[in-house]
Amino acid sequence: MATKIAKTGITRERGWLYYLDKNGDVSRTKMARGSARTQKSKPQRIAKVGVKRENGFLYFVDKDGDVAKAKMAKPGSRRKSVRRATPRTPRRKVAASRTKTTRRARR
Repeated sequence: MATKIAKTGITRERGWLYYLDKNGDVSRTKMARGSARTQKSKPQRIAKVGVKRENGFLYFVDKDGDVAKAKMAKPGSRRKSVRRATPRTPRRKVAASRTKTTRRARR
């Protein structure tokens, strides 16, 4: 689960990507949609928060417009349910009636 770090109360608008920048402030930039070539816009700083980041956490702007963090999965580890061995299919048995035939000698 995510825990809230700072309350900013940002109202999100459609077509904008909200994120935490290098300084820990909330910024937004115009989203690229489809193959339409638009001019690259400069990011706009929305709220000055100054969040100090910790390793192993993902920081984001939640649906309430506040800054939140969630613990990331450890790299390289899988869930136990995924590691379950797959059942092997049994091999078909060769019928006992089939035996190796010998060649008859030519006369």
